[in-house]
Amino acid sequence: MNVFIKPFLSYLRYERGYSAHTVMAYERDLLQFESFVHANAEGAVIDVRLIDADCVRSWMVSLLDKSMAPGSVNRKLSSLKSFFKFLLKQGVLSESPVRLVVGPKQSRPLPFFVKEKEMADLLDGPSFDSDFEGRRDRLLLEMLYQTGLRRSELVGIRYADIDMEAMQLRVNGKRNKQRIIPFAGRLKEMILHYISLKERVISTDDARYLFVRKNGEPLTGSIVYRIVRKRLSGIPMLAKCSPHVLRHSFATSMLNDGAELNAVKELLGHGSLASTSVYTHITFEELKKMYHAHPRAKK
Repeated sequence: MNVFIKPFLSYLRYERGYSAHTVMAYERDLLQFESFVHANAEGAVIDVRLIDADCVRSWMVSLLDKSMAPGSVNRKLSSLKSFFKFLLKQGVLSESPVRLVVGPKQSRPLPFFVKEKEMADLLDGPSFDSDFEGRRDRLLLEMLYQTGLRRSELVGIRYADIDMEAMQLRVNGKRNKQRIIPFAGRLKEMILHYISLKERVISTDDARYLFVRKNGEPLTGSIVYRIVRKRLSGIPMLAKCSPHVLRHSFATSMLNDGAELNAVKELLGHGSLASTSVYTHITFEELKKMYHAHPRAKK
């Protein structure tokens, strides 16, 4: 099996345009499955053509027995399905062993989001310093909240991606898919003020990335995560504090304000409406809360 993994990973990286991070996740899943197969064969080398559905199901059961969440098991099953689909295309297999394998059922929790007033209180409040890092952090949160960017997309923004005149942002999303996101005059002014301060403070910014550290190096996804977690931690009753929460908040606010689902899908860079439709459940939950708050609903 191992001899086919590297060509598959190269296919994902260079033909499908998957990010290095995503390819590494596929590699971990496949090597984990290979290790399971190898252990159950008592160390013998197993021909990939001999792997069947029962073998895959046994692996999934072993993962669930280790208390792995059904969602994680399904993601690993998806990696296997992509791998065997690749082997079908290459003529290595005549039939996929995972064709009829179904993953465990999972309940899909509603995404966490920040209410509009809470977000306004945070962004307009006094918690941000007026120095470089304070201005940067405030713009970072504003941009995540106003555009719905993923953190990987945010850290990749360069000056060349920002069209100030048209007030739009070119984003390189998953699988190198580009999309254009408009932004408002308020965000434009914040970007201009931040860039002006940044160019006075930072002298080693060769790559012209928008968000950088004091030494001029671009921010990483982990640094963005820490910044957002720190800033959101002051919001009461917010169970999760992450950049993705701001993405959820953006989508929820758009739908609450009457945006069409398909328009939100395009802004988020989702491949299908199914991914975006989860936010309609959030807005419905809000409607139910509003209804039950009505004095006549309590009787």
